[in-house]
Amino acid sequence: MEPEDRIIIDPDILAGKPMLRGTRISVELLLELLANGWTYEEIFENYPQIGKADILAALQYATDLLKEEHVYPISQKNVEALGSQAAAWTS
Repeated sequence: MEPEDRIIIDPDILAGKPMLRGTRISVELLLELLANGWTYEEIFENYPQIGKADILAALQYATDLLKEEHVYPISQKNVEALGSQAAAWTS
């Protein structure tokens, strides 16, 4: 099953954040739980409406977004030209 079968974006729900179809559980929340060390079992226990396929769809959705991200290197010369704000970004 593809992420688009399980992940929806509705501007009227959660301010348009990607979420699991039929819930108000955002992809962001699922990723945060996993990043904080929650196991699948803990997620299922606390959010019984979520299945393994939902978690995998959220992970695939995030992966697909990151694949589309463009990263542009900033040279030290450009950092110096931009001043203290750029230095804060690169530290």
